[in-house]
Amino acid sequence: MRWIDVPPVWLIAFAVLAWIQARYFDLGLSLEGGFTDLLSGVLIGGGILMAILAVIEFRRHKTTVVPHETPTSMVQSGVYKRSRNPIYAGDVLILAGLVLRFDAVLSLVLVPLFVWVLERRFILPEEDRLRRTFRADFARYERKTRRWI
Repeated sequence: MRWIDVPPVWLIAFAVLAWIQARYFDLGLSLEGGFTDLLSGVLIGGGILMAILAVIEFRRHKTTVVPHETPTSMVQSGVYKRSRNPIYAGDVLILAGLVLRFDAVLSLVLVPLFVWVLERRFILPEEDRLRRTFRADFARYERKTRRWI
């Protein structure tokens, strides 16, 4: 069951909800246009790039990328200099871009809900594990690097 409770599964679930809303419950609302198409592409592409760069940093430090496992090292380089959670930030960008791509105006409310799920299900427990494992190093990192951006 743990393999189901990972952020990509939650991202897919939220994206499917947005697609269903756009397809069957649009209520005549639309943001369709050239700017929206451009913005959705930038958000999706930026989110994918951010997540890839974050995974590369995990691989360089030979630590786990699985959210429910305890890391063997604390990554503070690369995109982790700017954000403690660049993979999650990338997921949020991807969802926002997909909502715009699907023209799912009512589903814009899913974006902050997705942020809330990520924080409760993944970020807070991960930070607790990091705090217990790396104590002073994590305390310093937490003070100098923001949670999101």
